[in-house]
Amino acid sequence: MPLHYPRYKKKDYEVMEEWKVDRLLRQYGIAYKGDIHEKRVYAIGTFLWHDQI
Repeated sequence: MPLHYPRYKKKDYEVMEEWKVDRLLRQYGIAYKGDIHEKRVYAIGTFLWHDQI
């Protein structure tokens, strides 16, 4: 598991390809099932602080 949060911005997550979102979530030990929109929303909620959303 990485020691730091990923350094992506909200706009990066919104256009990120599904395989990249899947890889990122797996790196942090998160197994998430859903469509690409649901995965992006989950990643945004997980990795961004409220003032970054």
